[in-house]
Amino acid sequence: MRVELSGVTKGHDAEDLPATSITFESGKVTLAVAETEQRPTVLGLIASGRMRPDSGTVTIDGRADARALRRSVALVDAPGVSDPDAGVPLVGVVAEELMFAGRRADPISARRWLDAAGFRSLASTAIADIEPITRLRVLCELAVLRPHVEALVVTAPDRHGGQPLDWWTLFGEFADRGLAVLAVAGRASEWAITHADVIERAETAEASLRNSLGAFDERSAAWAQSGGGVGVDNA
Repeated sequence: MRVELSGVTKGHDAEDLPATSITFESGKVTLAVAETEQRPTVLGLIASGRMRPDSGTVTIDGRADARALRRSVALVDAPGVSDPDAGVPLVGVVAEELMFAGRRADPISARRWLDAAGFRSLASTAIADIEPITRLRVLCELAVLRPHVEALVVTAPDRHGGQPLDWWTLFGEFADRGLAVLAVAGRASEWAITHADVIERAETAEASLRNSLGAFDERSAAWAQSGGGVGVDNA
């Protein structure tokens, strides 16, 4: 599946979303950059067929078909649209998503799903208190349970904190399963992802420096305990 947005805008003078072109397709993760609080959600809604752009086009496999787009694309964790209420326990979030997927959605079924996913211990934890990468994994896994879903549009995953490269790697796992994944995030996340090699080298250098300083401190302590000087025989 291939979804293409070409020059889409929203709002008077494109204030809500300036002209944006982006393509995402099966088996790949794509990053779309959208700054400000509102624009990531607007772009996510347009990319998933849930909002019409004021200009530009959106196609799925070469044709304009908003119904097919909505059916095939799950909008995940979009602020104020598809994100769970902050105080709802994880088991409640799971139950609701199971309902959307057309599955049994009682508390027992939700706990069984959490058991299978390895997150039963978090069942009573409010979704707002779940570690960011775990939150995203659970919401994405639940989204792909829905019939006909072939793509995920995840909106502003960076707003929860954590390392952008962590959720980028997570989304890669879903792409490896054949899904199309579009992540809508800010420029800081874009930099962190595209400069991952630079960050890794910096972290390696920092670790090496810490090790060197640690070894120096150990030698200094040993020197001090030995008397702190060179013995002189005056006999």
